[in-house]
Amino acid sequence: MGISFSSSHSSPPSPSPSPSCGMDELPESCVALIMEYLDPPQICKLATLTRTFRAASSADFVWESKLPSNYHVLVRQIFNGLPTDFKNGKRGIYSALCRTNTFDGGTKKLWLDKNIGKLCMCIAAKGLSITGISDRRYWNYIPTEESRFSTVAYLQQIWWFEVDGEWSSHSQPEHTACSSDYI
Repeated sequence: MGISFSSSHSSPPSPSPSPSCGMDELPESCVALIMEYLDPPQICKLATLTRTFRAASSADFVWESKLPSNYHVLVRQIFNGLPTDFKNGKRGIYSALCRTNTFDGGTKKLWLDKNIGKLCMCIAAKGLSITGISDRRYWNYIPTEESRFSTVAYLQQIWWFEVDGEWSSHSQPEHTACSSDYI
């Protein structure tokens, strides 16, 4: 009797195991849409998690949203066409623009700040028009390793001076804030 009782009143069926859904099973397109709203360092960190995240981080629209609006002009001006790592799409262009790029005869340097994506630029003293710069009584060019450029203009003495520099407006994105520093 004990045997028939236990077989007729068996325990309730155990629930079937729920299907596990790992992060790698998220659709790549959804992950890429989320990455579009992240900062570049965050995108790079997420790309190390799974293959899906890595593939999503390569989407052109993710990196195009991080590039300045005039990146086409910058690429033509700095690289005379396309950077060497263009094979990586917009991510390659972003990467190339984040490195310090020298152009205009070595008198200008331009790069994107990796964290905030803002355009940064330096103009060498030789790329500026400085009143009296050719008069050795007042100015000298001196070599230095403490500057982004190999030489700097050294002011010996002067009563006044005027500095003019040019940066073509088509190379600047809309609503650009500029500042200059004299050191």
